[in-house]
Amino acid sequence: MKYGCIGYPLGHSFSADIHGALGRYEYTLKELPPDEVDAFLKEKNFSGINVTIPYKQTVIPYLDEIDEAARRIGAVNTIVNRGGKLCGYNTDFGGMRAQILRAFGRFDGEKVLILGTGGTSRTAVRVAESLGACEVFRVSRSGKEGALTYEEAYAGHRDAGVLINTSPVGMYPNVSGIPVDLSNFPKLKFVFDAVFNPLNTRLVAEAKARGIPAEAGLYMLVTQAMLAAEKFLGESLPEGIADEIFAKVANRRRNIVLIGMPACGKSTVGRILAEKLGRELIDTDEQIEREAGRTIPQIFAEEGEAGFRRVEREVIASLAGKSGIVLATGGGAVLNGENVQDLKLNGRLYWIDRSPELLIPTADRPLAADKEAIFRRYAERRAIYERCADLRIPGDGSPDEVAEQILLAHS
Repeated sequence: MKYGCIGYPLGHSFSADIHGALGRYEYTLKELPPDEVDAFLKEKNFSGINVTIPYKQTVIPYLDEIDEAARRIGAVNTIVNRGGKLCGYNTDFGGMRAQILRAFGRFDGEKVLILGTGGTSRTAVRVAESLGACEVFRVSRSGKEGALTYEEAYAGHRDAGVLINTSPVGMYPNVSGIPVDLSNFPKLKFVFDAVFNPLNTRLVAEAKARGIPAEAGLYMLVTQAMLAAEKFLGESLPEGIADEIFAKVANRRRNIVLIGMPACGKSTVGRILAEKLGRELIDTDEQIEREAGRTIPQIFAEEGEAGFRRVEREVIASLAGKSGIVLATGGGAVLNGENVQDLKLNGRLYWIDRSPELLIPTADRPLAADKEAIFRRYAERRAIYERCADLRIPGDGSPDEVAEQILLAHS
């Protein structure tokens, strides 16, 4: 390959999307098992590569030159092959610093806790110091390499003002993980999670629920990629290109999640959206029937609503890590707060609010089989839909009209 990224595994990576959006060269993801790294780097059969978990320190002995900033950090994420000489850089520093300044500002006088001890944690230490942090501590389960253990952090550093996660906890495909109990840090002013897939990690969601400003790491990823591209090409890129590509990638990767009453048109609107955007459509009710091997009325008849909700919960949890899809949910999916959390990891929730008098009851919807049931369900759920939705979409028009409103909002 000429340009690309090495790491192991790479199923979580957005790098090909980002460099592809730049449109200056072909970019390949090369998943390298540990026993293949040595031969790959010695062959030098590339022009420029990015390096991700777990090789940001592994590659250093193979380099002929290393940028002074990368040397101070002790981690390399970009290698350029200049006539057979491998030159190493760390563009993660510039990417992380740019996102933190954009989202929060400087850390003057703040105590900063950094979760993890890998290459990205070393970058985070230097970023925190450059932003004026008064104290910086790394935290890990083992407490090795001078890091605090989590128990020590909980006991002695409750006054921390900033928390940065550089561990892979919560990263796709294990999106349910959260690396730390935020209740132990009541003084937090900002939480940054370097994980970028999902777009909103459990850590970020938990911080926001507590009223703490928080962001996941997609903007950092895009910015470091643009800085790496400048190294690859040997030229400066146009100002604002990182913001432009960030918006494109975030929009493409963010799920369109449709919520609302039974018979409001979620499945029909979802099909229109999926066709127009070239996305996969997943209907959770259809997925439930496939996995259960029974129709929804049969599940209700045999196990009641509790049995159906259990299967629904399992299905939504299994879909939590998917990105770039259209997801049509069942009418009661948002009744479970855990479902809402999962749907928001990679998704924006659009509530199709169709007037209850226009909703048509059908026998295959056990909780909306007649008009009386529909009006009762709407009264019970309206406040929940309103609270969960990122945007309410008036749903009394045709499916094409409703889909157009969502397309405009999602662009």
